[in-house]
Amino acid sequence: MSYKEIYEKTNQLYEERLVLVEDRIAQIADQPAVKEPFAQYFKDIAACILRLKNFKKDSGFNKEFYSGFLKENYGKNYADPEYAVKMLGKDYGQILSAVYAKTADCVKTVFQGDIKYLCIYSELIVELYNYFEDSDDVNAAEIKACVYSFMHDYEEIFSEDSIGKMLDPAYDYYARLVEDADVSKDDYLYEYGLYVGNNELMSRKYLASLTDEQIRSMADTYTEGYRIGFITSNKDITKKSVVQIHYPLGFERMVKAAIENFKKMGLSPVMMPCSTSVNKQYDYDHKEDMALWMDKAYVEYRNECLHNALEKNKDIACKCGGPAVIEIFGEEPFAPESKSENASYSDEQQKLSVYMTSRRSQLINQYIKGEERSFTIIAYPVSDIGDSYEEIFAETVKINTLDYILYRDMQQKIIDVLDTADRVHIVGTNGNKTDLYVKIHELENPDKETAFENCVADVNIPVGEVFTSPVLEKTEGKLHVSQVYLNELNFLNLEIDFKDGMIEKYTCTNFDDEEENKKYISDNILYHHKSLPMGEFAIGTNTTAYRMARVYDIAAKMPILIAEKTGPHFAVGDTCYTYDEDNMTYNPDGKAIVARDNSVSILRKEDISKAYFNCHTDITIPYDELGAITVIRHDGSTCDIIRDGRFVLPGTEELNKPLDELDAQNNK
Repeated sequence: MSYKEIYEKTNQLYEERLVLVEDRIAQIADQPAVKEPFAQYFKDIAACILRLKNFKKDSGFNKEFYSGFLKENYGKNYADPEYAVKMLGKDYGQILSAVYAKTADCVKTVFQGDIKYLCIYSELIVELYNYFEDSDDVNAAEIKACVYSFMHDYEEIFSEDSIGKMLDPAYDYYARLVEDADVSKDDYLYEYGLYVGNNELMSRKYLASLTDEQIRSMADTYTEGYRIGFITSNKDITKKSVVQIHYPLGFERMVKAAIENFKKMGLSPVMMPCSTSVNKQYDYDHKEDMALWMDKAYVEYRNECLHNALEKNKDIACKCGGPAVIEIFGEEPFAPESKSENASYSDEQQKLSVYMTSRRSQLINQYIKGEERSFTIIAYPVSDIGDSYEEIFAETVKINTLDYILYRDMQQKIIDVLDTADRVHIVGTNGNKTDLYVKIHELENPDKETAFENCVADVNIPVGEVFTSPVLEKTEGKLHVSQVYLNELNFLNLEIDFKDGMIEKYTCTNFDDEEENKKYISDNILYHHKSLPMGEFAIGTNTTAYRMARVYDIAAKMPILIAEKTGPHFAVGDTCYTYDEDNMTYNPDGKAIVARDNSVSILRKEDISKAYFNCHTDITIPYDELGAITVIRHDGSTCDIIRDGRFVLPGTEELNKPLDELDAQNNK
């Protein structure tokens, strides 16, 4: 069965329903029979529906449809909650802006040949319109109740579709699109329905200029990382038949080659494309829209629908090998505008959101078991990175293929010393206020056990790092970074204080108001948890990537995937072994990696809801802000791993060469 057959089964019903409302939608778009200020809102959203109904897979439609969401036009679009509240009042503006955003999002499904979302959102708009047409004084509570009923009633469909598209290769619209794409032209990019901007166009153009050998090398690095990830974690890839390919528009030439490789491994692709955001402020403004209809009953029903959808797809879920991700980087760091008009979770809803996320994670792990799946992730720049885009791309390819044996051996020398530690002391310099002690897991049998994983280039490309799950108790002090780009958001002077491995307090300087700074961190690093543990301590060794970032002045634009390899980093949230703690893995030297749990994650044996936070955010201190990393042994003796931004252990001198080259270049 293909996506066409899947949608043909349901489209007939929805086509009949859409016919019943499309005349009404056309009438609303032409001459709404409700009073201002609401008439213009309904006129605009009805026009949006008609554009979707008559979409074309070409650049003209893409530019016209997305133009209203661009930064320069967004402030006069009802998708902007600030504008909607200004025009309609807060009681109506917030909820109607959220509906506008949801309706516009139907562009993704209509391009795939699925009209059900266009149909049901059209019906919702007509239903809302009728309230205003039938009364001169519409109760805002009725509007919210209508939207609540809609979201609740269709949750079963939402869940089934999202899980199906996440797991089942039968949803092959994107796979066919990639296979049939003429990558020498831009035309195919407009068949996605996703925003196509300069990044997508330039990525397609640049990859088209590469040789077949270069494309094959990029694809091989990516797919081999996935395959080797199963080997290094002692998992059987032959039990799997599905791989989830996350990729950016413009990279189809590489993805085509990757699909061939995956098929040789017996894996069929589930395609998950993405494009750069048309407007990150728009995304930020709507990230908590669910607050407008979330309550306990809705959350419980949503979890129930998710469980039913997973159960329905259980035969394919158990064959899912996990994601293979191609990330992009280079966009300008985004510092969002905080708007009082945006929907935001109440304290009670924050608790519900945490519970919902936790329950979702547990359910997915129940059907796609963590101890049986793996992943890989690799990153490339996009043209927004600047005039040196092609040079940076070529440098990134080199970084992604560094000699892993060289790094493996140098990292082992670092691990040998770290394994003697009681604690590790990390101190900042050049204005960095970090002063942090990390407690290291005790080894019962040092000849056969290690606390640190020797990470080269498999699941996390490129090389390299050594990492551990710290002992929370006696892990304490301050972590500070002058600027860091996390989860696509820019943080200035981020400070996090730890006590017994848990976040005790935090701040940054993004906003003038201290409460706004704390909320920014709470929303986007803590994800509404009161606190998070330090789930990982690592030392990144990729000084070549660091040099590239400084030479091209792109440090603020580097993705976490690469940035975490350019200095010590500390992850807040879950450990790197979440849902996989009992599957023992080994370093290349044969030692078992035993630091897999902490005092929070071990609670999974009693109550799984208390063990995981479903987030893991790496925060890196760059070498030029690093004073020292010092091992402190039980007997009080010490040994430096890094001093004044340089590796000082014998046998690791090679890591300093890119740093010395950078200094020489800067001193010219």
